[in-house]
Amino acid sequence: MALHFIDDTAGSVSVGGTLTLTGAEAHHAAAVRRVRVGEAVTVTDGRGTWLEGACESVAPREVVVRISERRTEDAPRPRLTLAQALAKGDRDELAVQAATELGVDEIVPWQAARSVSRWEGPKAEKGRQRWSTIVREAAKQAHRAWLPEVVPVTTTGSLAARAAAERVLVLEPTADVRLSAIDLTGEASIVLVVGPEGGISAEELERFETAGAQRVKLGDTVLRTSTAGPAALALVNARLGRW
Repeated sequence: MALHFIDDTAGSVSVGGTLTLTGAEAHHAAAVRRVRVGEAVTVTDGRGTWLEGACESVAPREVVVRISERRTEDAPRPRLTLAQALAKGDRDELAVQAATELGVDEIVPWQAARSVSRWEGPKAEKGRQRWSTIVREAAKQAHRAWLPEVVPVTTTGSLAARAAAERVLVLEPTADVRLSAIDLTGEASIVLVVGPEGGISAEELERFETAGAQRVKLGDTVLRTSTAGPAALALVNARLGRW
């Protein structure tokens, strides 16, 4: 399988032309992945453009790719969003990485009541940038043509308000309905909400339900915050016929 890279200029390159990887992407290609002249690669702009080509020249600061094929992939529908509560250690980052590989389209950092980690002040943008970097690397690993968006950290109120226009499903082990039993036919946008290590508080659950969100559970066991979202996405992918 050809190595995959992301470059913002990919959308403007035509078949027969060249695309030049620079900066971190060039370093990754030449020094980390050790691509060679003539080796096949794929490149995307993260917004649906998909290019295939071969390396024409390789240097640590510049890799030139001659494009042989170009296509455009439509954005996936329905749109899948993971609202991931901030968690201690790297558990939320593990969830973000796996969710990207599993096809999520948007990631919402959620400052839940029981989140041990707090994104406040300058730390909020630093955290978002960290998650964006994780998403970028995971998208390359998964060979995705669309790069998931990581939005700024949100509150419970803002997240609950999305239920007015989107299907919001709150993962909760005490729920009566299983996610596998939910009919997702015709949905344009699905939001999966995952709580932190201590779970979603009763007040938050009530606020979500009042706004129109629905509690669902995965099964009879309780998953960690790092695995609940990816497990739910895998199930949704199967229900939507993507897998």
